[in-house]
Amino acid sequence: MSPWDGLAVCVAGLGVSGRAAARALAARGARVTAVDARDGDEQRAQAAELAERGVAVRLGDGETLPEGTGLVVTSPGWKPDAPLLAAAAAAGVEIIGEVELAWRLRPEGAAPWLAITGTDGKTTVVRMLACMLTAAGHKALAVGNVGTPIVEVVGGSGGSGGSSPQEEYAEPYDVLAVELSSYQLHWSSSLAPLAATVLNIAPDHLDWHGSMDAYVGAKAKIFAPGTVAVYNADDDTSTALAERAEGVERRAGFTLRVPRPGELGVVEELLVDRAFTADPAAEAAELAALADVRPFAPHNVANALAAAGLARAFGVPPEAVREGLRSFVPDPHRIQHVADVGGVAYVNDSKATQPHAAAASLAAYESIVWIAGGLLKGLDVDDLVRTCAGRLRGVVLMGRDRHRLAEALARHAADVPVVDVADTDTGAMDRVVTEAAGLARPGDTVLLAPVGASFDMFANYPARGEAFIAAVERLAAAGDPQAS
Repeated sequence: MSPWDGLAVCVAGLGVSGRAAARALAARGARVTAVDARDGDEQRAQAAELAERGVAVRLGDGETLPEGTGLVVTSPGWKPDAPLLAAAAAAGVEIIGEVELAWRLRPEGAAPWLAITGTDGKTTVVRMLACMLTAAGHKALAVGNVGTPIVEVVGGSGGSGGSSPQEEYAEPYDVLAVELSSYQLHWSSSLAPLAATVLNIAPDHLDWHGSMDAYVGAKAKIFAPGTVAVYNADDDTSTALAERAEGVERRAGFTLRVPRPGELGVVEELLVDRAFTADPAAEAAELAALADVRPFAPHNVANALAAAGLARAFGVPPEAVREGLRSFVPDPHRIQHVADVGGVAYVNDSKATQPHAAAASLAAYESIVWIAGGLLKGLDVDDLVRTCAGRLRGVVLMGRDRHRLAEALARHAADVPVVDVADTDTGAMDRVVTEAAGLARPGDTVLLAPVGASFDMFANYPARGEAFIAAVERLAAAGDPQAS
């Protein structure tokens, strides 16, 4: 008999992970009620599909805990102080997330997890890691916050239509590369990956967690007892979390310096492993060349080393690390070279939506016309501007919180020309790019690294990046702006 059989479970939220959790639980005999505050056509269609699986759905009320609930599985976007979750906590009802549910649903002998968290770089690392694992001949998949709900992979999502539960929910993978957000880790309590990494830590999502300590505490959960802790030796918080982690199998650092025993790092033009060799004190393994890392930037070299550390913890040979990096195709809107126009490079890093990410992007170029602005979400930008001031040829500001960037530039880069574009219409990006082109000189990089979120002007950061790409293409079609 399944331990889930007859258990009354409330699934909070009808997002992708919530629907996957509801299907998985219903397939195991749980009495599932899914709730969502929304009640539109999309939600009603989703409710009809879930009803066919035996899931009760309550729309238009996301605050009331269903009577008799014995477990709540919450979507990651729900804050801990949401009324339904607060009611569950007050009643002593356990609250978990879809990631924790997936861990508990794993069948015997399930594929091990190699897990990634951090403020920036998670998706890049999880995809690099999947390429390395595949290059080594393993059947691997990138899952979690990267897009595919983990519960759909470990079993019980009810999506493949097999003739029996065993056939329908069998796990076909050797190993999973798992991207985990701080939200997902907050609602996890028992997961223990074979190996895990905290890439870096900077202030983010503090409105959700309530404090920096709570945000860091959520990230720390990834270093569980028995896990190989792969930490960033160049990031003080990542290092401290690994050092404080109790019961980990071992610790291995990655660094942009020459590695010491127990670390992966850089020696001249090579990525080198001195952590997972037979004798780390006396032996190093060449993993790849810096030229194999695309797009090339210091923070992306760190991403490659983190992925390599997880892969090596799983036993991937050095040649597969190199092959995986060479086969890796970067996602768009992450330091994406768009075009060269008049000797100026135009680079789209629309994904840089907070200061830590923008700082990594700005550090990759020597002379920059910086396009920045958007919704800063209360984050401080003074340290960012102070650090990058010496690289700036000029700045073009856009978006709702551009005045805060302008104030920081006045304090820390007063001699840098700044153009303020107040427009928010559909042609605003063309004006932004035209102004940036006017400031740039041959050899410069015009860099879209906004610092802020996109929702003041665009549907999301990809839409902002696409607008930038289109504007650069129109600029290129019009000819060299410096020639007139």
